[in-house]
Order: sequence, then C-alpha cells, then structure tokens
Amino acid sequence: MRSLSLLLLHLVVTLANATSYKDCQFKIKESIVAPPRGWVEHAPAPPNHILELRIALPQPYFPLLEKHLWEVSDPTHKRYGDYLSKEETEVFLAPYPHTVDTVSEWLASYGIYEEHLFRSSAQDWVTARVPVSLAEEMLDTKYHIYRHSETDEYIVRTTSYSLPEVLHEHIQFIQPTTMFARFKAFKSTMHWTTAPSITPTCLRQLYNAVGYETSATNGNQIGITGYLEQYVNNDDLQQFFETYAPAACGSNYTLVSINGGQNNQSVAAAGEEADLDSQYAFGLTYPTPGTFYTTAGSPPFDPDARTPNNTNEPYSYWLEYVLSAENLPQTISTSYGDDEQTVPESYANRVCTGFAALGTRGVSITFSSGDIGVGDGDSNPETQKCFSNDGRNATMFIPAFPAACPYVTTVGGTAYIPETAASFSSGGFSNYFSRPSYQDEAVSEYLSKLPPGTYEGLYNPDGRAYPDVSAQSEWFMIAYQGKFTYIGGTSASSPTFASIISMLNDARISAGKKSLGFLNPWLYSVGYAGLNDITTGNNPGCGTEGFNATTGWDPVTGLGTPNFEKLKDLALQLP
Repeated sequence: MRSLSLLLLHLVVTLANATSYKDCQFKIKESIVAPPRGWVEHAPAPPNHILELRIALPQPYFPLLEKHLWEVSDPTHKRYGDYLSKEETEVFLAPYPHTVDTVSEWLASYGIYEEHLFRSSAQDWVTARVPVSLAEEMLDTKYHIYRHSETDEYIVRTTSYSLPEVLHEHIQFIQPTTMFARFKAFKSTMHWTTAPSITPTCLRQLYNAVGYETSATNGNQIGITGYLEQYVNNDDLQQFFETYAPAACGSNYTLVSINGGQNNQSVAAAGEEADLDSQYAFGLTYPTPGTFYTTAGSPPFDPDARTPNNTNEPYSYWLEYVLSAENLPQTISTSYGDDEQTVPESYANRVCTGFAALGTRGVSITFSSGDIGVGDGDSNPETQKCFSNDGRNATMFIPAFPAACPYVTTVGGTAYIPETAASFSSGGFSNYFSRPSYQDEAVSEYLSKLPPGTYEGLYNPDGRAYPDVSAQSEWFMIAYQGKFTYIGGTSASSPTFASIISMLNDARISAGKKSLGFLNPWLYSVGYAGLNDITTGNNPGCGTEGFNATTGWDPVTGLGTPNFEKLKDLALQLP
C-alpha cells in the first residue's frame, strides 16, 4: 500500500511539473542575429528528424578546478605535477544536485525519463534524442535546414531558442541549436614531385632529436584524434613505416571508437588527415604506444533522406569520453577547428573547460592554429571574407577555435630550412577568451613593438594570443591510398610538436618524474629557452599583410620551434 501511495504521489508531482513547466514564461536563452556568412535557409526541418540534444549543466566549481590547473602546471609551485585523478576532476565539473533534479523534472514533463537519457560521468552533460517537433515545443523555436552556399553542406539549426525562465540558471546551453561551425581539418594537399620532402628522419635532424630512443614499456603514450570520417589506413601506415620509419614496421596502435566512430579500411576511405597524423605521431615516437580516437558526429545532412544523420559537432563527445576514462595518453594532438565566431561563446567556454580538466590530469594537448593567416587567407580586399558575425558585418581578423582556448598549446606553422613562418600560419587574438597571465609578458612585449595604430579595431589586443609554438608545416611526405604524396598545413605542425613533447614525457617518466601536463606556463616561463626563435615571415589575410614574426613571441610562430635536446635538459630539471 505504501509503495502504491508513493507511486501515486510521483505521478501527481510529475503531472504538476508538466503543467508548471509548460505554462512557465519562456525567455530567450541564446540567439544569433543571423547564420554565419555562407549559410542560407533552405527549408523547414522535417518534424520527424531526430536531434541529439546535448544539454550542458553549469559547473559551479570550475574556478576551483582552474586553481588546481595553475598550481599543478606552474614549475615554481610546490604542487607542480601533483595531478588530479578522474574522480577528483569530476567533483569539480559536477553541477549542483538541485540542478540535476530540476532539469530531470523539466525533461520528464515532456515524457523524457531517465531511461531515455545519457549522462556524462560527472553528470554535467545530459543527452536526449528527440524529434524536431518535440524539440521545437521544448525550446519554443523553429528549426530549419540551412545550406552552405560554397560547400553545399546541409545542417539542421535554429537562430534562437528559449527556455522557461526558471531553468536559465540550471542550463548553460543546449545544442544543436545556434552553432553553425563547419569544423574542418587544417590541411592542404601538395602534388609537386620536385619539392623537398619532410620525413621523420628530417624532423629528428632539424629538431635535434637524432638518436633518442623512447621506451615501449614505461607507461608513456601518445594519442591523435580523428573526426569527420577520417580513418587511419593500416596499409598506408605500414607502407610509410617501411620507407621512412623502418623500425616501426609491423607495429600497431590502439583504436578507440567514440559515439560510433569507425575506421573503415577500404582504400577509398583512407583519410589524408588521419594518415598524416598517424604516420608522423606514431613514426616519430616509436615504440611509444599510440592511440587513435575515432569520433563520429557532424556528417553532412541529406535533406532528401528519409532517415537523416545527426549533425552535432563532435568535440564534446570526445571530451566526455576521455574525461570519463581512467587512463589517458600523456600527449594528445588534434588538427581540427573552425572560426571562433561560428561557435557560440557558451559552447566554446564549455569545451575549453574540458581541456582545462585534462590539464589537471597531466595531459599535454596540442592543437593546430589553422591555415588562413589572420582571417580567411585572402589578401585581396575585393574577395576577402573577414567580417564579424554579429550583424554589424564589421571588418575584423578571424580567430580560430579551439586554437584560441587558453588551456591548450596551439601550434603554428613554419617552412623551409632555415625556418621561416609559413604564410598561411593562423595566429592572432581571441574575442572570447581574455589573455591568460602566463603570456602577459611575452605578448605585451610583442604589442609594444607594433607601430601605434597598427590594425586598430581589427583584433582584440587583450584576448588570448596564439599560437604558442610552431613546427614545420609544408611538404610532408605521406603514404595515401597506396601512393606517396605531399601534404601541408598546421595539421602537420601539431602532431610534429606533440611528438617532441611525447619524447620529453618519455624522458621524464623514465627518470621517475611525472609527465609535463599543461605546457604553457612552463613554455612561457622557462621552456622557451629550448625553442628556436623564428624571426622572419608573416601571415597575410583580410586585405592586410597580417602579423610579422619577430624576436620573441609573435602571433605567427609563437615562441618558436622545438630543440629536443635543449628542451629535454630543461624538462629534466623540473621536479
């Protein structure tokens, strides 16, 4: 009888909540003036199209997590290297219990119960699959299919959504709604056969790492990420090893599938980006164990298909997975990104906190800076597309994300020997994130050298500045679909620099020390002495010559390219 009474009480409460939430006053949670340039409204979204709603719950304890990050990453702090465990990190990412309950009640009022939900390990993300028709009712909005005029991509999005006002403090944001990021790999293919070749041997010679042998058994690992159906072709990998890294012939990597990610081994499915990342990250660091994370998400939407695909951006899926994992590679490289302004600021902040959490666990994360100079890579003022996305259409430099996140190490590009800045190397200043204290001195010095009024109004001088470092980015030889070809872009820079960091972690771990973790506080305070300062070149775009490389930090090549032996000496001096 008591259990029946409790059940009836539960039903009464549920029905009451259903009425109360639906009758609540809705208030706009997020909106954008218009879709980013290039996206045009195509048609109403099909009512039965399934959206995977990702609901981000606030993380009220993040300031404490950030405090831990600064302490464990600061070489002068007594807690340097005192990394947090998975469980400790989750405590600082968790929402208030009342928030979890309130959002659950709201979902239940629409018939979405616990058995329909997926929750992250820290309880800070809630995922529910719902048809467009229900999402429109829940969010008081209308979804449309949008088409990109240049690429003919289709996505399902809205430009505004609302929530009952009582929920605003309990929900940070919901996606997919207002995010139009195209999320691309930073690479370009080169087919000239007379060009100089960059190979693992060349990079070891250039960056003073000849003769260093890593361990296969000391616990050090390196990881690379794959998105957008970019697959590592195993035959290509072995072909590359046979020619350019013979010691690694026959070696393999660990494949981790996230959100249904695949690794199709047909020749046609081989991915240039995935082949590049795997051949250099695993070839340079062999026999260090390697991991390839293949994450599904963000495929093109087919407006004529009866069962259209999900169109979520996949960073959050990858982050959710790795943050819930007990063991992680000490170094992870990613070569993907997009224009910062196409990513809602709330989403960018949330993804960035995930990278901070990885830093507290001792993971070094590198990202490519991008391949469009200070904007769109076009110096012709008649065709450049460097405009703000806030309705003003103001001319501005276009920062990249996640390159501009202050909790990652961003890698720009160089070319030739002696090295000079690659003209496409993206760099600049975030409009979302303020400049972190670890780079105050270096960035202020650079800005002080600029003539007064230089590019005034085109960039945010108080923003997080990037890149942090750089590495070679042109004429990388790869095996692709059974043939050798050249590839370039900062997609090559990130796995190259990450490989050097992995070797440093190998040296520290073999010496009984912890991994380097979040690199930037060390790089800007001490580690820069182990880098080759690049002082020539610039990164044109937006009708300008862009920024210039110069002595010290600059927004083209950062602090410079690695000198492994010097960096190793500095790294081994750390606690």
